[in-house]
Amino acid sequence: MKTARFVAFALLFLVAAAVLPARQSQYQYQFQNPALSIDDRVDNIISLLTLDEKIAALGTGAISRLNIPNPGGAEGIHQLVVRGGRGAAQGTPQAQGVPTTSFAQVYGMGETWDPDLIRRAGAVVGYEARYIAQSDKYKRVMLTVWGPTSDLARDPRWGRTDESFGEDPFLTGTMAVAYARGIQGEDPKYWQVMAKLKHLFANSNENTRTSSSSDFDERLMREYYAVPFRRAFLEAGVKGYMSAYNAWNGVPMVVNPVLKNVVSKEWGADWNVSPDAGALGHVVDGHHYYKTMDEVYVNALKVGVNNLGGGGFGRAAGPAMPDVMKQALTGGRITESDIDAAIKGRFKTVIKLGLLDPPAMNPYARIGAAGEPEPWTTDRHKTVARDVARESVVLLKNSQSLLPLNRQSVKSIAVIGPRAGDVLSDFYTGALPYSVSVLQGIRNAVGSAAAVNYAPGNDINAAVTAAKSSGIAVVVVGNDPMCGSANPGEAFNPDGSTKPCADPGEGREGRDRESLDLAPAQENLIEQVLAANPKTIVVLVSSFPYAINWAQRNVPAILHVTHATEEQGTAVADVLFGDYNPSGRLVQTWPSSADQLPPFLDYDIRKGRTYLYFTGKPLYPFGHGLSYSTFAYSHLRLSSSRLARN
Repeated sequence: MKTARFVAFALLFLVAAAVLPARQSQYQYQFQNPALSIDDRVDNIISLLTLDEKIAALGTGAISRLNIPNPGGAEGIHQLVVRGGRGAAQGTPQAQGVPTTSFAQVYGMGETWDPDLIRRAGAVVGYEARYIAQSDKYKRVMLTVWGPTSDLARDPRWGRTDESFGEDPFLTGTMAVAYARGIQGEDPKYWQVMAKLKHLFANSNENTRTSSSSDFDERLMREYYAVPFRRAFLEAGVKGYMSAYNAWNGVPMVVNPVLKNVVSKEWGADWNVSPDAGALGHVVDGHHYYKTMDEVYVNALKVGVNNLGGGGFGRAAGPAMPDVMKQALTGGRITESDIDAAIKGRFKTVIKLGLLDPPAMNPYARIGAAGEPEPWTTDRHKTVARDVARESVVLLKNSQSLLPLNRQSVKSIAVIGPRAGDVLSDFYTGALPYSVSVLQGIRNAVGSAAAVNYAPGNDINAAVTAAKSSGIAVVVVGNDPMCGSANPGEAFNPDGSTKPCADPGEGREGRDRESLDLAPAQENLIEQVLAANPKTIVVLVSSFPYAINWAQRNVPAILHVTHATEEQGTAVADVLFGDYNPSGRLVQTWPSSADQLPPFLDYDIRKGRTYLYFTGKPLYPFGHGLSYSTFAYSHLRLSSSRLARN
């Protein structure tokens, strides 16, 4: 009996030994086997790398010898931005910007208060990134997307308020989770695209962002500034982010131990960690925290920054990162195991994107197949853009029941002002597939049933003439998101400093606002048009709050909408004529004056910032927004009169 058992066992062993090599023989290396765990696959990759390859992986993450690609990247906070590629032949798709679906600015996306809709928008951005990466026409790899922005709009003077979902950490976190889920997709094994949050954290001043410190205690860090990031990491499974330019309590974020001690150890976000462009150099030139780039590279690596390519951007050339790493190894400041630990996440990203597995296993590998139409041309993606635009419209005021307009009774309408005829782009808008201005949206809405009298710019005479000869006047005013620059590069001086905005009420990346007031010419335009036609509606197209006190007191109806969406005019017209019941709500306290605000660089919100601690009477409170419906709450009661201690 024992002999029979032994023979049977031996036969089973021989069969298994024969089958196992046969199964493994299809893979040259273990990391190519999709059946293995992601950790085992990455460990195998690390074991195969030379020291030079490990150091190089801190730059691009690609290992050509092993056919491990660089997943690439693109901006994507409210549109996948695909600019013209460098070095490509003129006239080729690679040399041109790609006109992807463009949503309302992040501030406007927040004003929808609709996380499921924002998830759909993120899904559009992620899908279009896959399409451009995989379609034969483009083949421009951009499988990591910079977005969502998860910074909080603590002060309306911040030049990049438009990049925030709002001032409330719960709302902003909810939207960041939704957008990231959309970008990354719902598949349990693979990502459609990797979402990378920015800018971690307390990044809400521009003029001194490369040298200033955002100072506050750990309680505010955990209960306010870091909340949207933490939630996206833990609830949406985001594993990557960009560290901010600023310091926190005197330590630049790119070398701040909080990245390792909290973000990595507590929240598990350490796969793909990048500095903001040039942030490594600013540690020396701006913050003067370290004297040499050697110290910056080494200490950034130690806190978990693992994307160190191009770190000296915007400063005089320093030592190359590979040379610094080798010298640090020789001097004992880091070990090879430090580099191993840092680069593991870069390879986990590649595996999670499915770039090392057979296409048949990855549901996103089919995107961009031959014959598939460009997704931004499809009704599916246009509909999401239209839904976001509609839901982002905030009805700030509606006295005398002026709105909605009755198509049957409106025979003429004046469309007036500097923001009426164009859809303006911001720093993170690329080429648009099409755009509908407020003027065009109104023309589309009325067709031949009413005359549309257009008076562009701030020409008072033309505006008054149009207003007097029309039954309704619509004045479209607001900021220029680029402050007059035709492209992002024009906003900066050769030394990297930013050029001022001509209007102190405007702001953008690199430039904070000096005022909350509309330009005097625009204020005067509103006053003159209202004097000419009492049925005047103001459409404020802006990236941030304005102290429009006179308009609020005198103009019967006011709408707010943000820039950059291809469906801007459709959304505004739908609300004006009652085809859509406005549902947008403000995501920030709108002060009646900048005098109500604490000093700009004071980051302790408990001293009078946001609806949580604001003590003045705002022009519009957080959450404000009217609709064409009437409703009331009554018989409200608590579920309990006491709260448990915990």
